[in-house]
Amino acid sequence: MTTGMIAERIRQALPEAWVEVESEDGVHFTARVVSAAFEGQGMVARHRMVYQALGPELGREIHALQLTTLTPGEWQGRVSEGTH
Repeated sequence: MTTGMIAERIRQALPEAWVEVESEDGVHFTARVVSAAFEGQGMVARHRMVYQALGPELGREIHALQLTTLTPGEWQGRVSEGTH
């Protein structure tokens, strides 16, 4: 599975999301997802939303996924602080 395929699956589940996915080896991935759908959700719930978008490939083709999940307001705060 490619970074583009992962990003597209996440965007299909969270259509308004900004998604960035990176990988150096094609099995270990890092994803940053910014979505208003995360408002009022804790970290575990946010991660579950992303995991559901990826389905059974998580743990198979996607050996590891490091997630950063933020609301637009949280993202803006990081950008303002220069810590994105």
